[in-house]
Amino acid sequence: MKKYVAECIGTAVLVTMGCGTAMLVGCDAASGSGYLLTALAFGLSIVAMAYSIGNISGCHVNPAVSLAVLISGGMNVKEFIGYVVAQVIGAFCGSAILMGIWSSGMVEDMTGGYGANGLAGVNNSVFAGLLVEVVLTFIFVMAIMGVTSKKAGHGSFGGLVIGLTLTFVHILGIGLTGTSVNPARSIAPAVFAAIAGNTDPIASLWVFIVGPLVGAALAACVYKALEGKE
Repeated sequence: MKKYVAECIGTAVLVTMGCGTAMLVGCDAASGSGYLLTALAFGLSIVAMAYSIGNISGCHVNPAVSLAVLISGGMNVKEFIGYVVAQVIGAFCGSAILMGIWSSGMVEDMTGGYGANGLAGVNNSVFAGLLVEVVLTFIFVMAIMGVTSKKAGHGSFGGLVIGLTLTFVHILGIGLTGTSVNPARSIAPAVFAAIAGNTDPIASLWVFIVGPLVGAALAACVYKALEGKE
């Protein structure tokens, strides 16, 4: 249960800080600083959580990462389901916090949808959106698999490497899909955007669930094949 609580807290922090920053500064292509601030917010959230809850739950805070760990034999199906439920609940908690901040109308949501993902950057192409999410998640999860491998020997720098990798994939992905690489991070903002009257993110939500899961599964399988047995 402690692991599940830790995952809930970690995902809530990720959504609050990452999506909250996107809502505040916007992600307009004309303003590169908004891109970088949002990318850093997501990446630094992972760094902060890795060094606070990493020793409790491993700091997955992402169903795609948990799927990769499951495929790699690092957890069983029951634990996987518990992690995913906790992560989704945490994401909803994060979005609820943002609703509490923005509901007064005193602060403008620059993204128009609680930091939800969308396909506008790829001209509403489902194929392009899926491809972006699969590729970005593959890169992210490959880095996680490598840095957490017993052969890696990165020691206490693992959380920093993972956080910087998340920042790295956001720099490209924000302008294309808003960068999900995390189904929980996409589900909650899309639901809260719909509550606020913007149903566009719900229509394409499946892309940001399927894409990251496929990318993570591919990364886990490829890494296992490359690393081989001890």
